[in-house]
Amino acid sequence: MTERGERILVVDDSADAREVLQRTLSTHGFAVYATSGVAEAVRMLETAPIDLVITDLRMPRATGLDLIRHVHAHFEFTAVIMITGYASIESAVSAVKEGAEDYLPKPFTDEELLAAVRSALEKVRLRRAALAEFDQKLGEQFGIVGDSPPMRKVFRAIAKAASSDATVLVTGESGTGKELVSRAIHYHGARAAAPFVPVNCAGIPEGLVESELFGHVKGAFTGAVTTRAGFFITADHGTIFLDEIAELTMPMQAKLLRVIEDRQVQMVGAARPREVDVRIIAATNKELPALVKKGLFRDDLFFRLNIVTIELPPLRERGDDVLPLLHRFAAGFARQQDKPPPQFTPAAVEALRGHNWPGNVRELENVVHRMVVMADSDTIDVHDLPALMRFTAAAPPRRITTLAEVEMDHIRFVLDAVQGNKTRAAELLGIDRKTLREKLKSLESDE
Repeated sequence: MTERGERILVVDDSADAREVLQRTLSTHGFAVYATSGVAEAVRMLETAPIDLVITDLRMPRATGLDLIRHVHAHFEFTAVIMITGYASIESAVSAVKEGAEDYLPKPFTDEELLAAVRSALEKVRLRRAALAEFDQKLGEQFGIVGDSPPMRKVFRAIAKAASSDATVLVTGESGTGKELVSRAIHYHGARAAAPFVPVNCAGIPEGLVESELFGHVKGAFTGAVTTRAGFFITADHGTIFLDEIAELTMPMQAKLLRVIEDRQVQMVGAARPREVDVRIIAATNKELPALVKKGLFRDDLFFRLNIVTIELPPLRERGDDVLPLLHRFAAGFARQQDKPPPQFTPAAVEALRGHNWPGNVRELENVVHRMVVMADSDTIDVHDLPALMRFTAAAPPRRITTLAEVEMDHIRFVLDAVQGNKTRAAELLGIDRKTLREKLKSLESDE
């Protein structure tokens, strides 16, 4: 009976012990790696996804307990089994306290080893499944579409941020949904009943930023015919969302820093400051640490904003999240047009999945809106896509070729289309990876 191919790392300073464990586990279908010490094991963990570590207790320089602590602190979904020829109640208790799933005194039988391995891996699978279900519920609760690992990490960060009142910095490329995340934090926190005030710092003329943010009194400057509360006062007891925070000038950054520190705003022309109770969520698509180094952003303001940071992944790194987003937007825009939700042909879906999406979710939303409005039928095909997303090819002169040449040309085309991803290419070609490897070997030998 073979297993599911889970990846196991064996750590033991005895070459004979490593060989025996590798042979036994490999026979049962596990992918097994091996190192002779803790330092090498740590490097392996950082470069390859490992499901289970089997480590000896006593090794030179660093012990198995040191490795257990490291795995427990850095790798949530990696289990550990301790093995030792120096078994004692104290070492067993220490191993379990540090995070080991099991403890095997030497010598042990193959059956005992495999039972411990399967039990530890099952616990990892259950933890992953439970967290995936929890993340999915969080995404639904926040109204954010996505099931990719980067977005599940974002959902957990939103939940933690919403449970506190700390200042939050949301980073990510344009169009990744920074305001959507900020609204989720506000409306699932203690201030949900108070105002959420979004401010586009880049959209306010430089001379009006102070007045817009902090307000002004009547007569403070030419044109100030009435007293007007600024965004901070409007957001009192709620949340102010400062989008494109990097666009503020250095003098305005200094004034914003003072507001954060003192929790007071000075209206333009007012004689005294006014206290405000406002949570601040800032966002930017720029690298603030780089701007700090260049002297373009105050380091003290950066540190004040960077209490909790949520980094949003670009759409190109979110895998198949494109598909549920596609259907969510299509259904919404179809309702607006009083149309049935459109169907997408497999070719259109493949073209959309293969697009790089430099404008991220906002670009996808705009593309879908255009297609729903402009499509001539309820089915959207490749010809309905924007020109940049259509498959295009100049037709070469026809020549006489063998079937093998045609096949190899098509394999090359598919591999290029999926950036060399053999698993995806095999799926599109309708063959398994082994068959694809054999065909590629044949191609290389012919060349």
